[in-house]
Amino acid sequence: MKNNLEQKNNNKLSWNHVQDSFKKNFGNELFESWLKKIEFVEEFNSYILLSVPTRFIRDWITSRYLDQILQIIKGFKKEIIRVELIIKTKKDTNLNVYNSENNKSETGNKISFLNNSYLQYNVIDKNKSFENFITGDSNKLAFEASKKVSRDIAHYNPLYIFGGVGMGKTHLLNAIGLELKKTNKVMFITAERFMYQFVKSIKANEMVKFKEYFRNTDVLIIDDIQFINGKETMQEEFFHTFTSLKEKGSQIVISADRPPNKLTRIQERIKSRFSGGLVVDIQNSDFNLRYNIIHTKTEELKILNNNQVVMTEEIKNFLSSEIRASNRELVGALNRLVSFSRIYEKIPNLNEVKIILKDLLNLPENKVTIDKIQTEVCKYFKISKNEMLSSRRSRYLVRPRQTAIYLTKSLTSKSLPEIGRAFSDRDHTTVIHSVKTIDKLRKVDSELNISIDNLKNKILFNNNNEI
Repeated sequence: MKNNLEQKNNNKLSWNHVQDSFKKNFGNELFESWLKKIEFVEEFNSYILLSVPTRFIRDWITSRYLDQILQIIKGFKKEIIRVELIIKTKKDTNLNVYNSENNKSETGNKISFLNNSYLQYNVIDKNKSFENFITGDSNKLAFEASKKVSRDIAHYNPLYIFGGVGMGKTHLLNAIGLELKKTNKVMFITAERFMYQFVKSIKANEMVKFKEYFRNTDVLIIDDIQFINGKETMQEEFFHTFTSLKEKGSQIVISADRPPNKLTRIQERIKSRFSGGLVVDIQNSDFNLRYNIIHTKTEELKILNNNQVVMTEEIKNFLSSEIRASNRELVGALNRLVSFSRIYEKIPNLNEVKIILKDLLNLPENKVTIDKIQTEVCKYFKISKNEMLSSRRSRYLVRPRQTAIYLTKSLTSKSLPEIGRAFSDRDHTTVIHSVKTIDKLRKVDSELNISIDNLKNKILFNNNNEI
């Protein structure tokens, strides 16, 4: 699909304009390295689908910039409330919903109405299998139930898995689909995508084909079922599809973020059907599981990066203790540290980890002000604030002054003119020159690099330990 989204009307996004905004907000270096790889796929009423070429890029962008990307897009179209990133390689141009040549010939014209729809991007990920799902006390029951279903179809029917965001529900559903598609017709779809295709089929007067397609499968796997809430007509169709599949012995697997009885604005008869099968939950992971995830993912990254990835036991233990929100966030944090390690060709120490992951950690953090930065820099370089803010251009004053300006730009959201005014009304071009100078020097001057890292640690965490 072309990256250039043409504007048919004023209500359509211009992807070129969005990319220009990415470059303006994130900077050219970040844009060229990461965000330029994002391609537009499709736009819907309230969300858009984007693609990136690799899982690593997707996880890195998701963990660091997805919220900011959404806000930028909302600036162009406020109706957008969700952005979804998928992995799409050059080989993915002709993917079908089963991701199988055999199934393509088997279904024939029955699924012609799905061409060019959202469904064609919904494929089973071969990398999310039972073999690479990391288990612990919190997810063992869900894991064993999923394996049982993959060996003995319709034994637990439906299988309903619930748990918080990023805890592995989608991975298990994918693993079930991956195993069962060897001998069965499998439909793996999110509730949102099911809803989209339902609406599209009504508009195109193709409901007969829709019903035939969804009811002619051996296994129906639906992720995030809570998103069908409040949509009565679609719930009606889903109920009849569910009943039809159940009666003919097809396996149904459902995931949600809460148990059936806690689902809101969903018909009672649907919730009753969900509760009539096996309901299992994935609880918040404990320390041992989080540690095993970090250790396993580190080993995987080692292989991908020719053994150039190293994480100390201290860092592994720290991540396992401090990042508890979700397993996905944990992996995102690891990817961030790996990126740091590769860019700077060094293993981050604990204080650097705290700085890199400060937005994910519940650590005591001081409010960063320009005055605080100036004070800490003056203390570090043993000069007075009056000397720093003076017009004197002595070497022993210029470098601390440039360092303070650089840290202000890095650690605050102040604009260039605001920073200039805080440093005795210096021009914004002086600010730019200072930032660029320190950036260049950090690459060749190890002593200055250490000084900057040391200062960041003191400013952010009021920590006097050396880095």
